[in-house]
Formats: sequence, C-alpha cells, structure tokens
Amino acid sequence: MNYNNQTPPPYYGSQASVTRTNSIMKRVYVRMFIALLISAFVSLGVASSPAALQFIFGNKIVFWLLPLAMLGMAIYIPVRMSRLSSTTVLTLFLVYSAMMGAWIAPIFLVYRVGSIAYTFFITAGVFGAMSVYGYFTKSDLSRIGSFLIMALFGLIIAVIVNIFLASSTLEWIISLAGVAIFIGLTAWDTQQVKQLANDPYLSGATADKLATMGAFNLYLDFINLFLFLLRIFGGRD
Repeated sequence: MNYNNQTPPPYYGSQASVTRTNSIMKRVYVRMFIALLISAFVSLGVASSPAALQFIFGNKIVFWLLPLAMLGMAIYIPVRMSRLSSTTVLTLFLVYSAMMGAWIAPIFLVYRVGSIAYTFFITAGVFGAMSVYGYFTKSDLSRIGSFLIMALFGLIIAVIVNIFLASSTLEWIISLAGVAIFIGLTAWDTQQVKQLANDPYLSGATADKLATMGAFNLYLDFINLFLFLLRIFGGRD
C-alpha cells in the first residue's frame, strides 16, 4: 500500500499514537514472556524424562528434523505473515517456543541448576536494560543493526567451523561475540518494533501480527543471549 498521498490522522504523534504504540509493545513483552515460560516448562519436562531425551537425541531422524523444522518455521513465519491470520502467526510462534524448549533441554544435564538460574537472571537484567535503551534512545540504530546482522552470519559460520575444530579458545571467542551481537540486536529489534508500531495506518490484525513478530524476534534475542552467557558463566556438572 502506498501511504505517500494519504493524510495522517489528526492525532498522529499525539497521545492516541503513544497509547497505540504502548498497547502493541505490551503485547510484545507479554507474548515473549509466555513463550519463554513454554520453553522453560517443555525443557524441564524433556530433561526429566529419559524416554523423551532418547526420542529426541537418540533418534537421528528426530535429532536432525527438529532443528530443521525450527529453521523452516523461522523463515516461513515472517515470509508468509501477510497471508496468515494473526491467530495462526501466534500459534506458530508458541509451537516454535515449545520446540526450542525441547531442543535446549540438555542444558539441565550439562549445567548445574543454580548456574542456569543465575545466568537466567543475568540475561533478564541485560536484556531488560538493552530493550529499555532501544525503546527510549533517540539515536537511529539501523546502521548498527545492519552490521549486527552481518556479524550474526559470521558467527553462524564460526560455530559451524568449530564443530569440526572443537577449539575451546574459539568457543570462548564465539561466546563473547554472541553475547555482544545479541545485546545489540535486543536494542535494535526493540527500536524496530516501536517504529513500526508508530505507523498510524496499522489495522487491528496487522498490529496484532506485528506484536507477535516483535515478540518472536526478542524471544530469539533472549534465548541466544542466555545460551551464550551460559557458556561463559555456567558451572558444568
């Protein structure tokens, strides 16, 4: 849709605009929190069930199918978002969070529960601070965001390379880089959602899908930040 020739509503940038943006951002954080709860409960459930662990990690088909399905969903949801209903987008996001919970369940077998809890609270504090910064800063983070996306691709390549090298030094560097990248992405993604939420022409369904996608992006930022911090601070059993 071309907005160039349309006249903005009389309350654009006024209290009505602020109220709409705050409403969307509230949905973003609530849905992200729900997704994190789902991931936590599924992860604990799988970790405490030898049968579930054997089914996921002892079966080569499931072991490879699960991450591939998650990757496919991470691509499919944003690409098809305009053609999906807001309910479908939200459902797919919550299903994804359950799959993520199953995939990261082994952390409860590798790290002490106290270390996991400690790292979670560190992650929550860092994430919260950077999200607040991204929301309130007047600086344009788009250039930083573009750089971080490129850095993320580099990080993925480094992770794949280290699967074969098994270098503890490289793993440490990857973990530090991962923390830095996802700290930055948290601020950038928050600013992106806020800017999109300021669009005065957002319809109810589109605004709802935006809230879900914003929650999805921030959820991924949180999970990845948590996992990289866990590599650094986590005490192994």
